[in-house]
Amino acid sequence: MSLNSFGHLFRVTTWGESHGPALGATVDGCPPGVEIDAAAIQHWLDRRKPGQSKFTTQRREPDEVEILSGVFEGQTTGTPIQLMIRNTDQRSKDYGDIVEKFRPGHADITYWQKYGIRDYRGGGRSSARETAARVAAGGVARAALATLAPGLRITGYMVQMGPHAIDRGRFDWDQIEQNPFWVPDAQAAEDWASYLDGLRKDGNSVGAVVEVVARGVPAGLGAPIYGKLDTDLAAAMMSINAVKGVEIGEGMAAAALTGTENADEIFMGNDGQPVFSSNHAGGILGGISTGQDVVVRFAVKPTSSILTPRRTITRSGAATEIVTKGRHDPCVGIRAVPVGEAMMACVLLDHLLLHRGQIGENRGRIG
Repeated sequence: MSLNSFGHLFRVTTWGESHGPALGATVDGCPPGVEIDAAAIQHWLDRRKPGQSKFTTQRREPDEVEILSGVFEGQTTGTPIQLMIRNTDQRSKDYGDIVEKFRPGHADITYWQKYGIRDYRGGGRSSARETAARVAAGGVARAALATLAPGLRITGYMVQMGPHAIDRGRFDWDQIEQNPFWVPDAQAAEDWASYLDGLRKDGNSVGAVVEVVARGVPAGLGAPIYGKLDTDLAAAMMSINAVKGVEIGEGMAAAALTGTENADEIFMGNDGQPVFSSNHAGGILGGISTGQDVVVRFAVKPTSSILTPRRTITRSGAATEIVTKGRHDPCVGIRAVPVGEAMMACVLLDHLLLHRGQIGENRGRIG
């Protein structure tokens, strides 16, 4: 199976399956001299790992990362960094009923049609368990960004669960780490808990919208026409399991605006740098960062593994029903938050390295 890598100069290749002995990532292109160790990467993995609340899958994985290469005496060497996470709580017997059946909403049928073979244990390579490797790679990217762009901060959070959206008027950055949904709205967190608990007890699931914001992004990242920053961000977020839509800035809502409403007016700030009246563009114009916050949203579909019987077919084409057993997230959007942050970190570092390689420092001066 090809195309398991992403990035240009900072390149990540993930490997492994949900119920295999381990999974991980090979990170190539990280600059040398970046201070990092397993504990620094583990911090981000701990935010994603399963079993942390009743609202996520109860699969108990410690998700402990091992650094096998590319780091010496606490610093990156500039050589490929091999990261490994062992699987310790597989229950492959839970998937015995789907050996011959295709689960609706899953990649079972497409993997079979394309390859003629599939790992039915938890979905194998198509499982969201693969995203643990991305979060580990994102930990490396964050460490490099801390060295190269120390003012840059990446924060993800949920803004919608099913039909229930946050109240932007109650937006509170400090609330994000205070609830199991990574939501910046204390009232929404309380409401969502009751809503999701009901769905969970019914064996059902629901979708979500996740927003990821990068603050302190330098102006000038990205390039026309096919190297746009938003092009790579959109591809990175869309590659996350269960994501069905991506927006940059105002996104789809921009279609309802007039030109006068949508244009982010530009002024000179007191520090001699340009400032904008608004950020409908999401911090990117012409594929190049403006210096404003880079804002990305993605929509995650409901978890397809549910206890409600669904009609499907077998490999021989016979009609049947299926109930997906096992341990699954009632709202996969919750654990998609740290994954979105990781993908943002990888893309921004990649574009920062590309920018430094071609331009060095920004050449255009204002004022």
